[in-house]
Amino acid sequence: QVQLVESGGGLVQAGGSLRLSCAGSGRTFSNLNMGWFRQAPGKEREFVAVITWSGFSTYYADSVKGRFTISRDNAKNTVYLQMNSLKPEDTAVYYCAAVGALYSGSDPTRYDYWGQGTQVTVSS
Repeated sequence: QVQLVESGGGLVQAGGSLRLSCAGSGRTFSNLNMGWFRQAPGKEREFVAVITWSGFSTYYADSVKGRFTISRDNAKNTVYLQMNSLKPEDTAVYYCAAVGALYSGSDPTRYDYWGQGTQVTVSS
């Protein structure tokens, strides 16, 4: 079992930055690939970014590429999402999720463990 807790959300103006954190506990964190997803009101949950267990590989949705950076610190059992140049369309609840090392894709149904989410609101 893995427990995930997100933090760092809030209200920011367009063009600003936020850093989200996701702290993991339970099953060995460093063996898991970690993803960030988001869900805006009335929309389906969508993939944002994923980082492999080693931190060696990262993948991003086209909508955030060049603006967001995913990273992890396995010594702290924490994954981060640095979000720069934020836009109003980035407004959503952001979730971190964990999956075994064999999958590093964008399908949320493949992820086994989820945090409770943190709200990010970008004002224009």
